[in-house]
Amino acid sequence: MSMLKDPSVKYRPFPQINIPDRTWPSKVIEKAPRWLSTDLRDGNQSLIDPMGAEKKNRFFDLLVKVGLKEIEVGFPSAGATEYDFIRGLVDQGRVPDDVLIQVLTQAREDLIKTSFESLAGIHSAIVHVYNAVSPLWRNVVFGMEKPQVRGIAENAAKLLRDNAARFPQTKWQFEYSPETFSTAELDFSIECCEAVMNILQPTPENPIILNLPATVECATPNVYADQIEYFCRNLPNRESAVISLHTHNDRGTGVAAAELGLMAGADRVEGCLFGNGERTGNCCLVTVAMNMYTQGVAPGLDFSDIDEVIQTVEYCNQLPVAERHPYGGELVFTAFSGSHQDAIKKGFAAQEQRNDQLWAVPYLPIDPADLGRSYEAVIRVNSQSGKGGFAWVLEQDQGLKLPKKMQAHFSRHVQELADQLGRELVAGDIWDVFQRVYYVNDPQHLQLVDYEEARAPDGTRVFAGKIGVDGQERSVSGRGNGLISSVVATLAEHFGVEISVKDYSEHALSAGSEAKAAAYIEAVGPDGQTVWGVGLDNDIATASVRAVLSAANALKPA
Repeated sequence: MSMLKDPSVKYRPFPQINIPDRTWPSKVIEKAPRWLSTDLRDGNQSLIDPMGAEKKNRFFDLLVKVGLKEIEVGFPSAGATEYDFIRGLVDQGRVPDDVLIQVLTQAREDLIKTSFESLAGIHSAIVHVYNAVSPLWRNVVFGMEKPQVRGIAENAAKLLRDNAARFPQTKWQFEYSPETFSTAELDFSIECCEAVMNILQPTPENPIILNLPATVECATPNVYADQIEYFCRNLPNRESAVISLHTHNDRGTGVAAAELGLMAGADRVEGCLFGNGERTGNCCLVTVAMNMYTQGVAPGLDFSDIDEVIQTVEYCNQLPVAERHPYGGELVFTAFSGSHQDAIKKGFAAQEQRNDQLWAVPYLPIDPADLGRSYEAVIRVNSQSGKGGFAWVLEQDQGLKLPKKMQAHFSRHVQELADQLGRELVAGDIWDVFQRVYYVNDPQHLQLVDYEEARAPDGTRVFAGKIGVDGQERSVSGRGNGLISSVVATLAEHFGVEISVKDYSEHALSAGSEAKAAAYIEAVGPDGQTVWGVGLDNDIATASVRAVLSAANALKPA
């Protein structure tokens, strides 16, 4: 077996929706929808090893913490584990007053009865009933005609009404799903929903939730949006219904379908954190929420510590969040490419100089700090990286802001190590190379031990100090027009190192009176060779002396 040269003999394109005056393409999402997490139901039933009570409780607490106000907690008629977990939430008073828990049930009398009993005593809750309505399920799975399928929905609605009357102390809400909606005839889905509404008599003040699932994603997301707009336009008593979306990701566009469905008139989005769910998964609530956030719309969900969310989700699901999953993946805010790194580095520099809060950094549509991520992880270095990459790492890790020409000088040393190791370089690798290349704290080369500076009667400066090399200290002195020139003179007289300073720069490493300072020297030797030196110290003058010695070490005779 192999892929067909002509797949049209086996597969048919999904039919388009006849709605020439569609309005959703010109709409924008201006407010957050109602959110429903189905991690504990749809997500749980999709796991290799379903969650036990401990993991379900931990996951529930996470969902409440991030701000979910509607949580589908399980399928109580599926077994004792599900039922007992839901009863535990109710009996232990673990459901906050502003949170609605929801249970799912098939349209059978005994299962609906069990579902209500699992929630007995709760302040408010949603009971969600469904039955499949599409031709494939009617003809192949059930062998039923349309009236029989509609009859199942009507009978389920009566059972919801009658069982709710048994527990008048609870404020009940109802949800109905014409399951397989996305592959069913739109008018028949509307017919089934209207039949359910006629029995349950929803009002604008107490609406029914109508869930329109893309049970299997079979078309491009614009088709799903057309289906939602058509449904919203033609549903009688639309103002008494909350239109809910439950998209799957079979075509890889579950998030897009949910977003376009909201533009088409829906009110609610169902899904899982990081998109867990059957087959290729459900709509990812994190992605949809953060997409809104980057457009200036408050999603009502808090992912300020996204790493904690990921840790809990991975523990409970025993499934990893992919490295490149939007917003949450380990590598989504990471650049290895040299050109990307350079643009990001310049973007951060420009951001610091701006007087407003607007975010505008190349390659980063969102500030990683908003999700609790550190800037240290934004740029990482491997063999594909340029000078901007390691320069960023040094700045974030050590506070060093290397001059541009010095970055070019150092880059070949970093590149050599990356090629040699064949892996990503961490901050420690880069710092080790930096210290080696510029002889930082290297006792085998010229190192400042101590010094004093004085002004001679003729106005020149006198450097007098101790310099260590090869484990020995030497008392030395020299004279020049300033501190740096007096150190240069000292090196020539006592060590035979001829050096000419071409450029000098300095900066503080941190604020405050005890701030450390960095100084950089670009120098030229007798043969025209350009060398670089760096000096680090609590005192900027001392840092400049160390920088001269660092540059001299590159020219020091063996």
